[in-house]
Amino acid sequence: MTEAAQWMRTGGDESSLPTDLHTERPHPARMYDYFLGGKDNFPADRAAAERAAAGWPNVRKATLENRRFLGRAVRYLAAEAGVRQFLDIGTGIPTANNTHEVAQSVAPDSRVVYVDNDPIVLAHARALLVSTPQGMTSYLDADLRDPEKILEHPDLRSVLDFRQPIALMLIAILHFLPDDQDPYGIVRRLVSSLPSGSYLALTQVTGDFDPFETGRLVQSYRESGVQLQARTHAEVERFFDGLDIVEPGIEVVSEWRPDAAQVERFSRREVSVYGAVARVR
Repeated sequence: MTEAAQWMRTGGDESSLPTDLHTERPHPARMYDYFLGGKDNFPADRAAAERAAAGWPNVRKATLENRRFLGRAVRYLAAEAGVRQFLDIGTGIPTANNTHEVAQSVAPDSRVVYVDNDPIVLAHARALLVSTPQGMTSYLDADLRDPEKILEHPDLRSVLDFRQPIALMLIAILHFLPDDQDPYGIVRRLVSSLPSGSYLALTQVTGDFDPFETGRLVQSYRESGVQLQARTHAEVERFFDGLDIVEPGIEVVSEWRPDAAQVERFSRREVSVYGAVARVR
């Protein structure tokens, strides 16, 4: 058990934080948690998040719509595409409607593997691991920037059958990989390991609709020590090279198969996050 997991199990408070949480540095997963109204974040995360919100006041709206996209995408994949296996990389801190909860509400036998590299996410893994009796969930402590470690991990292969379709979920993580970290190569490597009939779902911050405000968001993250890179529609499309993009294509997440019953709707400019789902040939 990691120091972080032991701290969570024993009901630790901030005065007895384990050293491996690195709470003096903001972490994207904990900032995301803060934007969603969560409690699993620390002063450095909150300060960085507030700087980001000052630079781009719509960041909370974008975060909320990104989370809603996750739910709709997983529901589509489980209910319409018939996928029963999910690999969710960069899952973040558990909140409502996690991937396995949505998938298993449609198909109780769904299997989900979560991947993240933040110790506090690992400390919450027990919450992620509550599966239906028919399905299964697991958690890997790994980094998207090391796809080989993910793909070669024995726990991954013990849960997911790579002879059957798998949905690769890269939600709100690729914009934390600047081009010099080869995000396109990483996505290609992961997708190349998936069998035909699998899917890729991703979201990515864009400056296409509000370049000035989005630029301020990027700058505020970088000033906090967190790399963030916005990408254009054409740059997002490159992630799907060789794949068949599902309708309605690459769209602002709030406009991707929106829930007709949802009353609260934001403009493309307010959201400024692209999302799409594509099938592996």
